[in-house]
Amino acid sequence: MTENIDLVNLITEGIQDRKGHNITLVDLSHIESAAAENFIICEGNSTMQVSAIADSIRDYLLENAGIKPYNYDGYQNSQWIVIDYGNTLVHIFLPEMRHLYNLEELWSDAIITEIPDLD
Repeated sequence: MTENIDLVNLITEGIQDRKGHNITLVDLSHIESAAAENFIICEGNSTMQVSAIADSIRDYLLENAGIKPYNYDGYQNSQWIVIDYGNTLVHIFLPEMRHLYNLEELWSDAIITEIPDLD
């Protein structure tokens, strides 16, 4: 469990480093059909910021913990980028795309924690 908390903290720091906001931790660990134990969801205000947040997360985890993602996708249009860290999936959205897909509502039976913005 400590390993998961460290990963969540590192991802959060990577998001905040590029001014990502509306960070939400979705704990799916008690849901058998879930694709991962955690979703971390956040927003950027532009496609440029969405891709910068994704780069920041990947760089931050590699530099601070030697962790590389298993996979990532969405850089083509940078409206929704997902980064796969095995038990944790990170979703970086433009606000309108986050509203459209509404992952928090889709997984409403999960434990949802809002992480306050830094500013």
